[in-house]
Amino acid sequence: MSTNNDNQNALASDDVGDNAIEAKETEGLSQGKIVFRKFLRHKGAMISIGVFAFVALFAFSSVGFGPIPGWWIYNHTASGPIVNAGGAPTWSFSNFFSLGDHPFGQDEIGRDNFARVMKGTQISIIVMIIIGLVCLVIGTIVGAVAGYYRGWIDSLLMRITDGFIILPVIVIGSILGKMVGGANGPLLGLALGAILWTGLARLVRGDFMSLREREFVDSARVAGASDFRIMFKHMLPNAMGVIIVNTTLVMSQAIVLEAALSYLGFGIQAPGISLGQLISEYQTSFATRPWLFWWPGLFIIVIALCVNFIGDGLRDAFDPRMKTIPSWRKMKKAERMTQKEAK
Repeated sequence: MSTNNDNQNALASDDVGDNAIEAKETEGLSQGKIVFRKFLRHKGAMISIGVFAFVALFAFSSVGFGPIPGWWIYNHTASGPIVNAGGAPTWSFSNFFSLGDHPFGQDEIGRDNFARVMKGTQISIIVMIIIGLVCLVIGTIVGAVAGYYRGWIDSLLMRITDGFIILPVIVIGSILGKMVGGANGPLLGLALGAILWTGLARLVRGDFMSLREREFVDSARVAGASDFRIMFKHMLPNAMGVIIVNTTLVMSQAIVLEAALSYLGFGIQAPGISLGQLISEYQTSFATRPWLFWWPGLFIIVIALCVNFIGDGLRDAFDPRMKTIPSWRKMKKAERMTQKEAK
């Protein structure tokens, strides 16, 4: 019995020590700075931001975007003579390492696969960002209005939300993609974002239903603030953690959904280009020219994983219940600070 009490006391003292270290590190900091510091400590999120930024910068700078030219000598539409047999990649390890003219290979008519993959990455990232922004706007507005007003407004908006939830996303996405997709990536992003906002709306509604009972909301109401100001000036900043985290997770699902629809022929279609469209176009080449199939799939996986890890880092940073184990150096520093204050 005494052993159990000793173990409980030891655990309690460890919790007190961890809390003391955390309190020392965050003393005098605002909530935003605390969240930012916790996010910076998430190694997976930091690595993912670096990888995603590198991929995006590489994709947009290599083949150019709009009127801005890129540094790569080939574009995604021009064809030319096939350099290697079967259009195989030209990179080699002879003389240390050489990329050659077509490091990702060429297709059957001599188009450069690197330029096509970079252009497809551009479109897929643009569609993903548009879907995230549309979900952010619609989900936040619907959830905020439903959670703040409650009553019949809440019931009406949530029944509409339930109607969207029960619809199979892949089927509705296929219909919308066939109607507005084709070569228009941004329009496809708007259409898909209009059906993927339901999860965010429910989370924001729950947060607003809790926040509307807080004292600062009553104070703002007594001071004469309008409902719009209370919702979007006072309550919305307190719900930003849920909104940001859910939006990043929706974006990671969005790029996979766009790739799936384009692969099935209901998303981006030729002459438009995206990573899913490239996989669909080159699916018959998997056995004979696998490099045409591998690179688009690899970029889809990398982008989806990066956005997922960024979302995990944001979730851990915004969640006050998540505790990081302090390093030995930080524990020693906190111990010295405590001893110094005790003297």
